[in-house]
Parts: sequence; C-alpha cells; structure tokens
Amino acid sequence: MTNCEYQQIDPQALATPAPTPPIQPQPQLQPQLQPQPATENGDAGKKSKARTLQRKWEVFPGKNRFCCDGRIIVARQSGVLPLTLGLILVTSGLFFIFDCPFLVKHLTSCIPAIGGVLFVFVVITLLQTSFTDPGILPRASPDEAADIEKQIDNTGNATYRPPPRTKEVLINQQVVKLKYCFTCKMFRPPRTSHCSLCDNCVERFDHHCPWVGNCVGKRNYRFFYTFIVSLSFLTAFIFGCVTTHLALRAQGGRGLVFALQESPGSAVELVVCFFSVWSILGLSGFHTYLVASNLTTNEDIKGSWSGKSGSENTTNPYSHKNIFINCCSVLCGPMPPSLIDRRGYLPTEESAQTTGAEIESPNVTAKNEINVVGGPSLMTNTLQECPLPSACSPPLPTKPPLSERPLLRAFFQLNLLTVA
Repeated sequence: MTNCEYQQIDPQALATPAPTPPIQPQPQLQPQLQPQPATENGDAGKKSKARTLQRKWEVFPGKNRFCCDGRIIVARQSGVLPLTLGLILVTSGLFFIFDCPFLVKHLTSCIPAIGGVLFVFVVITLLQTSFTDPGILPRASPDEAADIEKQIDNTGNATYRPPPRTKEVLINQQVVKLKYCFTCKMFRPPRTSHCSLCDNCVERFDHHCPWVGNCVGKRNYRFFYTFIVSLSFLTAFIFGCVTTHLALRAQGGRGLVFALQESPGSAVELVVCFFSVWSILGLSGFHTYLVASNLTTNEDIKGSWSGKSGSENTTNPYSHKNIFINCCSVLCGPMPPSLIDRRGYLPTEESAQTTGAEIESPNVTAKNEINVVGGPSLMTNTLQECPLPSACSPPLPTKPPLSERPLLRAFFQLNLLTVA
C-alpha cells in the first residue's frame, strides 16, 4: 500500500528494486511549493487589492471637489469663476476680431502679439489659482486629537474638558495667539484660519475669492497676485487699443456713432473694460501693498498688527523690514508641498483581515515567502534555518509613536515656544 502511494507521487523512484518509503513531509510540501501557482495567486491578490483600495480624496472631509483622480482640487462652491473666465474669453475674442485687424493695418503688427501673450498668461494663472491646493492642513486623526487633549488637560481629570481656545507663542519677540479649531481638532499654526465655505484650515489664509472659486493661501497666493496684475495690464491694454481704434475711425468728421456702427464689438469691449479696469487696478495696488508689507488680507482687515484690534505696541513679526525681501519671500520662495496627500490610498478593512489571516496561519506566510524569493530551491535552507515558520515572517508594520507624527511634532514645537 505504501509503494502504490509512492508510485502515484513520484514514478521515477521505482527504478531501484527495493525502494524505501520517503519521508512524508516532502511529498506534501513539494506539490504546494511550485512557483507558477504562487505567482498566479500573487497576481490575483494584487488585482483584488487594487480593486479594494480607495483614494483619500474620495473621503476628504472638507467641502471640496476633485477632478482627474484627485490631481485637481476646487471649491464645491465655484462662485463666479465661470463668469470670470467667460468675460476674459469674450472680451479678448472681440478684441482680436474687431480691433486687431484695423490696428495692424494702420499702426503696427505687434499689437496682437502683445495681447496674445497677456491673454495666455492671464488664463494660465487663473487656472493655477483655481485648481491648486491653497495650503489645506490635514485634520487630526482621533488618536492625535486625543493625544493633544491629553497634553492640554494634564490635571489627570478623567472627565472631558473642552480645550482652551487660545494659546500664546513668541515669534520674533512678538506675542501671537493661536486658536484651537474644534473642527480640525488642533491648534491652528500662525497665520492659519478656517474657511467656512471650504470647511478647511488654510495655511497663511488670505481670503476666499469667489472670482477664482477657491481659497487664496500659502500655496496659490503667488498665482493669484500674478493673475490680478496681468489682468490689470490686459484690461488697460485692451481699453487703450479700443479707444485708439474708435478715435481713428471717427476722424474726418464721421463721429463716434459711425465708428461704433462700423465696429459693434468695440462698444461691448469699451463698456466692459471701462467698468472693470478701475476695480482691477485698485485690487492690484492693494495686494502690492500687502506683498511689500508681508501681510495678508485677513490680517489687514482685522488690524492684527496695526493697532485696530485694541492691542498696543504691536508690530508685524513676519515682516523683514525691507520691501524687496518681503516681495521675494512672498512671491519667489520655494513652493511648499501639499500636506493633505489627496492621491494617497486609505488602509482597507480587507487588507487588515488579510494581514490577520497571515498572522494566524504562519505556514502559509512562510511558503509564500519561499515562492516569491527563490522558489523550491530555497525550501530546505529556509526550513533548516527557521525551525518555526513564524520566525521567518517579516515584522509587521506598526504605527509610529504619536510624538513622531507630523501634526503632533508641530504641536510639540509650539509647546516649546509657549509663553509662561
């Protein structure tokens, strides 16, 4: 009976007249440790894992919309962004259709080239401002929020006590108050504010601009500033070209009415540019002042460093006391990375269950490792070096300590700056 069973597993072993019965574990392990079935199982597992993984942008807690698999982020309330883009496209289109041919014929061919460069620059900076992460800070996880509350409430009281709303830190010998955000469960870093429309804490929050449909913060302020400055140049340029066009057509006693009848599109351009150029130029001048002073719109409105808020002897701790250095630090500094990791993957329950199943059955884990690394040729050495298959499995990844996480590390750094 033993010989018959042996012949079914390995027929070549019957070449000797007196075969000896083999060791039982080897014929049991050999058909299970073939490389090909393990590769197919591994590919199927990878495909199943890819189907169950979920991007972080799909469960983002803020009021934002994501496009192109999370690469583009916009506010859920786009505001009048379509109106802004439509006015730019319509006004520029009428300019190239009605004014440029006449001005090229009577003045110079450089006019459409200058207008085209300004138009492209305006559209690119507008889209960059609208589709860029303005500097959203990730919300604290439940473990991080609980640890922060423990750091705040160090009295040992087990009952819940709401954390204090403010915390004072020193920045360049100036006392700065940090507010606790009950939505994001963290102390807001300096110059950070919570946008009620986007429901996010934005770093170096300037304002929420409905014309671009997004918050303006640390990561897209330079795009916003270049957008309004280039838009003011484009509007003034079109306004000047339209006025020159109508003046040339009205020469010879024909009058302005005749000129408008000859070029009806110029009348639309004249009205749009006349009512918009003054507001755009004023907005560009205001933000130029803010850049030169290293201020934000939120700080200027609240009067944080001008004494309007009631505090005396306050100076802007972020200003370098030099206009050129302030402009370079705001507009020419390196682009900070996005902190929300919107295209990252969320850990799924199925992956956790798979990991738990591998822990419970260490034999399967050891056999999979043998197949992936070197196939059946390494089976003998692996079993000899590791009497227990569980000892061969790699250590499971563990969560980093709470003190090593980025959010809590920033919180601990703020504790070092706390004013006694």
